[in-house]
Amino acid sequence: MRAIIMAAILATTAARAASAAEAGDYGPALRRMLTDAAGGRCPEDLMAEPLLSACRAQLPQMQPGLTALGAISDLSFIKAEGDGDTRVETYAVKFAGGKTAIWSIGHRKDGKFGAAYSLGQ
Repeated sequence: MRAIIMAAILATTAARAASAAEAGDYGPALRRMLTDAAGGRCPEDLMAEPLLSACRAQLPQMQPGLTALGAISDLSFIKAEGDGDTRVETYAVKFAGGKTAIWSIGHRKDGKFGAAYSLGQ
């Protein structure tokens, strides 16, 4: 009986740890990148080159579209791929205007991201 209880406790603890790991780590950075881009800025403290240069080049086209979508109302973690600085996390981003888009962010090194992109819905 004691072994069964101990096994159940270990299984529950492992499930909680896995659930926390599946929550994703990059959501706040993605939210800020999108919010800043909608406001006409590329966050230098979050973006590594060449992502920062790409953001600046695409900002005139990207900003009106992001602004039209409205504020981010929900950001839901979907999956993660890779490890370390090759890790990429994917999120469903729902905007106040009702649209949802799939966004990925990753390749973090020294606190800055090398990739942030959307393939649409």
